[in-house]
Amino acid sequence: MGSRMSEPLVVGRVIGDVLECFSPTTKMYVTYPNHKQVFNGHEFYPSAVTIKPRVEIQGADMRTFFTLVMTDPDVPGPSDPYLKEHLHWLVTDIPGTTDATFGKEMVSYEMPRPNIGIHRFVFVLFQQKGRQTVKTNLPTSTRDNFNTRRFAADNDLGLPVAAVFFNAQRETAARRR
Repeated sequence: MGSRMSEPLVVGRVIGDVLECFSPTTKMYVTYPNHKQVFNGHEFYPSAVTIKPRVEIQGADMRTFFTLVMTDPDVPGPSDPYLKEHLHWLVTDIPGTTDATFGKEMVSYEMPRPNIGIHRFVFVLFQQKGRQTVKTNLPTSTRDNFNTRRFAADNDLGLPVAAVFFNAQRETAARRR
């Protein structure tokens, strides 16, 4: 899987803005309803991503657990993202070879609502050291100013094992026609 899989993450500045450089070791498939699979850098209309996607994880076996983080590093706008990152979804204890519905949803899915410019929405997968090893002492009042790197460090998650992102921007009346 190596470096060729992480190239779009470098070009899209996901590596740098959100993550350290890493080598993907686990296959993750993110698919929204209507069979729309997320590929790095593809654009989705916000109206196509209102319902949480199915996130399938290959993983070694069901005794390996994963944490899924979805954030927007471009809040409120890409030119001045002073609220970055905005946490859209957090699921822990996902057994390998299953999907996110088998995990523990710590922060419910929030649909993307980009207001200014083109935003990146990033799905990051970490392998846990064991089951129930992720602390979730997150402030419930706000999803802003989340930091994926700090969260991973606080929970001893190490580098990601997979990541994928899509772009979205506000839908105007003209674009919806």
